[in-house]
Amino acid sequence: MPVTPSPSAPASSAPHAPAAAPRRLLWHRLIFGLWLRPVEVLDKARDRSVWGAAAFLCLLCGVLGTLGRDDFRAQWRVSPSLALEAMAIADGVLLLASLLLGAATHAIARRLGGNGKFGPTVTLFVVIFWATDLPRLALDAWLPGGSYAVRAAAWITAGFGYAFSALLIRGQHHLPTHKAVAAVSIQMLAATALLKFPTGG
Repeated sequence: MPVTPSPSAPASSAPHAPAAAPRRLLWHRLIFGLWLRPVEVLDKARDRSVWGAAAFLCLLCGVLGTLGRDDFRAQWRVSPSLALEAMAIADGVLLLASLLLGAATHAIARRLGGNGKFGPTVTLFVVIFWATDLPRLALDAWLPGGSYAVRAAAWITAGFGYAFSALLIRGQHHLPTHKAVAAVSIQMLAATALLKFPTGG
């Protein structure tokens, strides 16, 4: 004789509803959210690879950085096609270098005991670096590179980028703060010195 479930059976015996899929993190929410709610946004972005956003931001910042250079403007007056070709090559090199910096950050974090995934660490590191550098690049595209506004923006954005990168590694790799800071220090200091404070600037 089949046994029918008792009406007094606990509710936990009922089949569980499927878990809701995580809400898609759109590019503009990720980029602007880093400035408005960095901790919340990095928590939402945890374990998510954002290759498209990383490539888009890197190429956009490469274009802005190229527009601010005097040699590009001089080349544009001579031959716009050659100037655009040089810009495309520079953007490709910049994208590759940015991904290598993210990969180095991931490798150092793993050596320090982290357990984060490769894709999210690399892509979010690139997004953080270039999203925090956007204000400086926007100013540098229209103002002289040695102006006080550009130099101040370089220092401020470098500080934000450093802090957000440490928050990223701490959350992605479950590391204490001092190890997260150590994991990003070499890359951030080197990239900041070369890109935001070039010797010829």
